[in-house]
Amino acid sequence: MNKSTRIPTRIRIGNQMYSIDVVESMRRKATMGRTYYDLGRIEIGASSNLTGRKFSDAEIDDTFWHEVTHAILYDMGHRLYNDEHFVTEFSGRLAKAIKSAKFK
Repeated sequence: MNKSTRIPTRIRIGNQMYSIDVVESMRRKATMGRTYYDLGRIEIGASSNLTGRKFSDAEIDDTFWHEVTHAILYDMGHRLYNDEHFVTEFSGRLAKAIKSAKFK
């Protein structure tokens, strides 16, 4: 991961503080990230646990926003918190909006 990737080490979502850990690879096969709601922890893999391929900065960023979207929906008590299709579509748009933001 190069210096252009800015993944925080902690983030508050609702009343829950989450720690964010970028790990070498995820334990569960074919996953890039996971949110542990009760533990207040988000894990993001830096490489594929199937092929060993290192993920790009953009893939790591997208995974971060994907997991944050899960956590926000979970905090809201929304039934879509575990709907991968919805979370992927929403978080992709969120990540693009954040990346395109311009500040004075």
